[in-house]
Amino acid sequence: MSTIELTKETFEETVTQSGITLVDWWASWCGPCRMFAPVFQAASDEHTDVRFGKIDTEDQQDLAAAAQITSIPTLMAFRDGILVFSQPGALPAPALEQVIKAVRDLDMEEVRAEVAKQEENADQEDPGTF
Repeated sequence: MSTIELTKETFEETVTQSGITLVDWWASWCGPCRMFAPVFQAASDEHTDVRFGKIDTEDQQDLAAAAQITSIPTLMAFRDGILVFSQPGALPAPALEQVIKAVRDLDMEEVRAEVAKQEENADQEDPGTF
C-alpha cells in the first residue's frame, strides 16, 4: 500500500478505521525526518495490510498542535481507532518492524478494557461543572 498524505480533513477518518494505521509526522526541513522517510516508505511497500500516512507539520500546523506534536519525526500507531504507540525520533528499519509486530500482536480486548478503565477513572476525577 502506498503512503497517503493526511490532512485535518482526512486524519480522523483514516485513523479510526479498523486495522492498523501508522502515521509519520514530519517536515521538509527536518534532517531526521528525511532519513526516516525511505524507511517508512519501504515498510509501507512491504506491509500491504497496514495503512501508512504522512502529515507535513508545516502544512498541517493546526492538526500537529491538536495532536500535541512537539518533536519530529514522531511515529504514531493506531489499531482499530485507538492510539497504541507514539514516539518521537527516527527509527531504523528493524525498530519499525518491531513496532509493527508489536501492534499486530496486541490483544485488542485487553486494550479496549484498559481504555474503558482510564475513561472511567477520568470521569470520576473530573465530575464536570454545575
